[in-house]
Amino acid sequence: MPDTTTAADLVLTGGPVHTGSPARSRATSVAVRGERVVAVGHDEVRELIGPRTEVVDLAGKLLVPGFQDAHAHPVGGGLEMGQCDLSGATTLREYRETITAYARAHGDAEWITGGGWAMEAFPGGLPTAAELDALVPDRPVYLVNRDHHGAWVNSLALELAGLDARTPDPSDGRIERHPDGSPTGMLQEGAASLVGRLLPPVTREERVAGLLRAQELLHSLGITAWQDALLGDHANLTDPTDAYLACADDGTLTARVVGALWWDRARGTEQIEELLARRAAGTRGRLRSTTVKIMQDGVAENGTAALLGPYLDGCGCVSDNSGISFVPPEDLKKYVTELDAHGFQVHFHALGDRAVREALDAVEAARRANGRTDTRPHLAHLQVVHPDDIGRFRALGATANLQPLWAAHEPQMDELTIPFLGAERTSWQYPFGALLRSGATLAAGSDWPVSSPDPLQGIHVAVNRVGPDAPAGTPVFLPGERIGLLDALTAYTAGSAYVNHLDHETGTIADGFLADLVVLDRDPFAGPPEEIGATRVEQTFVGGRRVFG
Repeated sequence: MPDTTTAADLVLTGGPVHTGSPARSRATSVAVRGERVVAVGHDEVRELIGPRTEVVDLAGKLLVPGFQDAHAHPVGGGLEMGQCDLSGATTLREYRETITAYARAHGDAEWITGGGWAMEAFPGGLPTAAELDALVPDRPVYLVNRDHHGAWVNSLALELAGLDARTPDPSDGRIERHPDGSPTGMLQEGAASLVGRLLPPVTREERVAGLLRAQELLHSLGITAWQDALLGDHANLTDPTDAYLACADDGTLTARVVGALWWDRARGTEQIEELLARRAAGTRGRLRSTTVKIMQDGVAENGTAALLGPYLDGCGCVSDNSGISFVPPEDLKKYVTELDAHGFQVHFHALGDRAVREALDAVEAARRANGRTDTRPHLAHLQVVHPDDIGRFRALGATANLQPLWAAHEPQMDELTIPFLGAERTSWQYPFGALLRSGATLAAGSDWPVSSPDPLQGIHVAVNRVGPDAPAGTPVFLPGERIGLLDALTAYTAGSAYVNHLDHETGTIADGFLADLVVLDRDPFAGPPEEIGATRVEQTFVGGRRVFG
């Protein structure tokens, strides 16, 4: 029975309530006092309603634990929302209209910056400078693509950077070229920095505004906590740590945030002392900078994801390209072992099967050297995983950090990925079901602004392996890798809470836990799986305080 000596501040009743607890997975009422849940149950919880208690009638709508995004870039996403934002468009015609309108509306801007364009809008995924020159001939343009692994620039930007046929490719990227060797205007991976380093600096005030803009959006989608996958300076992104600290200090950071400190792959273990200092300085309020992010490879669409065997070329023949391992594998083992010894969690970007294996090998080396510590390493993206490595996640205690929205047939998959992977590797993509069956811990995130931050859209794809807006008749992408609604929801709640070391007080709805709660507009468990994506968030609470709705 609940303690009825003091009334609750908030009671949500009229269920259903998905608690996430195996002992009592369903309830109908939850009471909150201060920041924490004080009772979970049924009619008896209503005894805590007093004259000043706020009562939320769920009216049959589902209450769930707050969603947690295990891999996102909110400050960058928030900044892009205020720049030339192409994420809402899909065609070259729409991009032309958006860029032209933005340039006209920002006539005093020194550069036109932004991003969010999709590679499938261009032949071979490769836009050209000439297309931008026709729209903005008088100012340099720098637009990152949707996956943030490349940039589309105009001729003036190339000229200002001094890029021509004689410019060599950097070790961590590629300049796309015309037959005569001159740059086309598409810069892959590290090559984007050749132009991006010239961009006007983003001010602290702009970063704070971007963070608050992003937080408002994420709370509207039921997200109460996240792991920022890049705190540091990289690829023309300015370190957002100062924005987080400013908002943590003045109370405007209402989300719970774990920051992943960027590992500079041009350096070695000498940077660990700096990371220790940044962890100490960057942990206060609702921000904890306790993770280190290592980006081990690129992406499949531009041929930079690290594969165990070569990509196919446009004719279906074996190429001479197997992608890029940004950190040499033996060095990776050494770095991860030392980071683990210092108590850092390591957050890997590992997309191709070679990168996945190299990351797992590094975790194994750390486990062998340091024992089984509670650092909870996790591998994000996992597009191609060799079957031999599936069981290693459970064996090593490495969490599989999924971005479910990508596991569906859409143009980038069908036109720019499958033909270059071949049939066997295509069948190894996004193996959610295999990882779950193996006993791996699953967490989930969005990689926003690379893709939508809406957890319900991601859950829809994890369950259906079809996009939420896919036309009728779209084939299911590898149906054997579908997972159930309960498992997908758990990945976005308790699974990500585990990755964030917040599972002792969030991720489930239980007595004594923080009241991070989300009211949905329906119970998706009561409807068909193909309607999950239509579910919307009506209210979001963090620590018992309403932050949306």
